[in-house]
Amino acid sequence: MNSPNEPLPTFDEVLLCTPQTTAEQVGLFLRRCLIPCNGGAKIYSMLYADELSYDVSCRAEELFQRLRHYSSTYHLIILCNCEREHSYIPSVFSQYKVHMIPQRPLAEIQRYLQHHYRVVQPSSSAASVFKDNMCVGIVSSRRAGVGK
Repeated sequence: MNSPNEPLPTFDEVLLCTPQTTAEQVGLFLRRCLIPCNGGAKIYSMLYADELSYDVSCRAEELFQRLRHYSSTYHLIILCNCEREHSYIPSVFSQYKVHMIPQRPLAEIQRYLQHHYRVVQPSSSAASVFKDNMCVGIVSSRRAGVGK
């Protein structure tokens, strides 16, 4: 995010984990991250890794330990909920833990995201629903189940 021209992560660089995420999905992600190829210096992000089941977490750690010797230059970020820091993955990687505080002001982060998510040529697309021709948006309510 040092420059507005830097791209957002691509689909292969991010794994959004849920309790339903399989060991195969995590394995494919770790292989992309840890086995060197000519793809350049990508930064891989595993989001909500604390949500993985115990079995999947164990298998992921085993695979990570086997594959990390293929490359010493991998870039892997594992984001977890601080309230679940005693889950398997955060515990295993606790020696690398860094408490993150955003270094950029919120307004600057918003401008960066707006730059990348704005639809250039708005037509009859879903982007016209969101403010300023954005192709993404967040819809929220203080009350659950009110037709979002």
